[in-house]
Amino acid sequence: MKELVSVIVPMYNAAPYIGEALESIVASTYHPIEVVVVDDGSTDDSLAVAQAFAAKHPEVRVVHQANAGVSAARNNAIREAKGEYILPVDADDKIGATYIAHAVEAMGSGVRVVGCRAEYIGAKQGEWQLAEYSPELLARKNMIHACSMFRKADWLQVGGYCEEEIYREDWDFWLSMMELGGKYVRLAETGLYYRVQGGGRRRMAKQQKRAIVDAINRRHPAYMQRYLGGPLHYHRSWSKWLNKLRSVKQVGDFARWTAGDVIFSRRNTLRLTDGVVVKQFATPNLLRGLWYGLLGKSKARRSYEYAVQMKGLTPAPIAYREERVMGVLRESWYACRQSACTHTFNELIGAPDYPNRQTILAAIGRFTAILHQRGIVHQDYSGGNILYNDDGSRVEVIDLNRIRFCKHLSREQRLQNFERLNIDREALRTISTAYAEAMGDDAAGDAEYIITHRWHKHIKQGITNL
Repeated sequence: MKELVSVIVPMYNAAPYIGEALESIVASTYHPIEVVVVDDGSTDDSLAVAQAFAAKHPEVRVVHQANAGVSAARNNAIREAKGEYILPVDADDKIGATYIAHAVEAMGSGVRVVGCRAEYIGAKQGEWQLAEYSPELLARKNMIHACSMFRKADWLQVGGYCEEEIYREDWDFWLSMMELGGKYVRLAETGLYYRVQGGGRRRMAKQQKRAIVDAINRRHPAYMQRYLGGPLHYHRSWSKWLNKLRSVKQVGDFARWTAGDVIFSRRNTLRLTDGVVVKQFATPNLLRGLWYGLLGKSKARRSYEYAVQMKGLTPAPIAYREERVMGVLRESWYACRQSACTHTFNELIGAPDYPNRQTILAAIGRFTAILHQRGIVHQDYSGGNILYNDDGSRVEVIDLNRIRFCKHLSREQRLQNFERLNIDREALRTISTAYAEAMGDDAAGDAEYIITHRWHKHIKQGITNL
């Protein structure tokens, strides 16, 4: 008995074309087939047109979803599908009558995906000149069109189409499929008639080039390493050669932590995965890249090495990674455990009724004394870099690349370390009293010094909060 083929049709505002698309599918010489149309929240008459067609053709059924994008529509259609083989067809395209039959014949042992030649229709005419397939070329560009056949079991194994907004969901999906191994076969026949309407997503994707490359590297690092010797670069055709000039230094296991959710993004980017925070530092300019690459230690390396020395005072370090091109540092990452402290010092500023405020402030004073007793000076000891938990029983410091270790600290050097704590006088007195007791200092003298010596930037901007 022949295998059932499920043709899945994601549809959004395709009323002028969906009828032609469905007519071409049901005219296929191959049977049995089913056609699953998923309307992605269309605002035109697409749903009514598709439902009217389905009423006349029992092999067609229509499902409606709130607008969620083409990847979500395809995934939902495949979940509904009952066939062993899946063939996606976009709602404004058409297929040839014998394409499905010949694609099924080609889906033999060792074959992962089957495609065909294609022609443009609509605003553009002629053959779609797709590059010849190779695994290495697929790492740099996509040459497998969306209307290609695969097994539902493989779709399940790779987790379906990526529903993040990465703009090249087809390319991403085919990379996932070919990572499973096996061959891609392109039939000699023209089986797809691809409609060009002008503008739209293809133009938008070009504007998102950097985001696309970043997403591909994030989701397929092993494939890029295998075929390009490293990451895909923004100049994609140069990637393999640039990677020959590239060197990587890594301490600790980094691979599983690089694809987490972004929790902060400004100059640097923080991602969180399974209780691990990965900080990707901003790419340095050429001069800084030369310094970090040839002479100094990168921020990632300093963060890791300092965290090892500061055991118990900062979230536990896991790994760091540096990438250089011709000796120049380009990218660097630092990974550590997520802190058990869920608040920052900034939350105490301007909040006199903050729960356990006095207890927490005193704990921060004692914590700073521990740092100084161990000869540790954080040169950016400011509100965002001091963490504490709800009752002040634990305090930690982060952003470690500007740590300095000293054999001896004078009293002035120690007290100057408080200058960036931009909070009210009474809070500073509470901190300094606890600090002085731990250090054996004069509490009143410490408080006066800390209150008087404020950071020049806060004074200049008139925001000392005193």
